[in-house]
Amino acid sequence: MRLLLLPDELRNYLKEPLGRLYRGNGLECITAMEKELRSARKVIAVGDMTAFYLLKANIEPDLLVVDNKTKRMPVSDHVVDTLGHESYKTIMVKNPAATISKDLIDLIKQSLQGTEHIKMIVEGEEDLATLPAILYAPQGSVVVYGQPNEGSVLVDVTPEKKLHIEKFMKQMIVEE
Repeated sequence: MRLLLLPDELRNYLKEPLGRLYRGNGLECITAMEKELRSARKVIAVGDMTAFYLLKANIEPDLLVVDNKTKRMPVSDHVVDTLGHESYKTIMVKNPAATISKDLIDLIKQSLQGTEHIKMIVEGEEDLATLPAILYAPQGSVVVYGQPNEGSVLVDVTPEKKLHIEKFMKQMIVEE
């Protein structure tokens, strides 16, 4: 397998939050979920603005998955600078839009097994990285991502959620 491709018939499923939706913007959402974030085994942030606001709230996720864009537009230099946090090791990975590349899956899996803080910069699109992040995060972790124009979603990593994501990913199209 080189790529998992999201077929059109599964796209609507991902429009619904995979966890608890915290309505609002930026720091409002992070403040509302702060208790869960601070007690989590690991915190994974998918998306530039999600990662930015977590760092602004002095919460350092174990893994940041970003693409230097928000809503398909480049993020500001201020956001890029904030995401350039000195405690992160930066890794580049290619991942075309509407796919999950084997490299992305492998890097997420490896980084979540270690103790180093990792910032993954995706060349392409990072949206679907939420799925392997949930699948490979240790139980008791949380994955946070943005729900466009609504707020932020916090996903508790449980055995049930992992099974749900695994079943979903098996419905994706495998491309060699």
